[in-house]
Amino acid sequence: MRMISSAIVVLTVLAATEASAQSINLTGAFRCVEACRAGLVGNPAFITQNGPNLNLLDEAGQPARAWPDWFAPATRIWVDAWNEGAVYSPDGMTVQFDNGTIWVRDLGPPPPVLRRRY
Repeated sequence: MRMISSAIVVLTVLAATEASAQSINLTGAFRCVEACRAGLVGNPAFITQNGPNLNLLDEAGQPARAWPDWFAPATRIWVDAWNEGAVYSPDGMTVQFDNGTIWVRDLGPPPPVLRRRY
């Protein structure tokens, strides 16, 4: 009985850490709004998420791979090629890198205004 209880505890701990690795999907288009590379303010940046792994393409077209930060997996990512981390907002609308670069989610143009016919 003691062995079964221990096995259940171990499986529960492993399942909890896997599920809590990253709680939000960051896939989508972003715009660089501050401290952009080569002064490319407003250029698009992209994140594609596949499970806990992320593929990033910055505003200058530089690709990189990222994954949840070991010390804060629910709020931070680590970009190995750029040797820096980033924190993302709880709603996934903003990503702020350690070097000061800020990306905001690009929601596209606003919908057209509907005109009423009289």
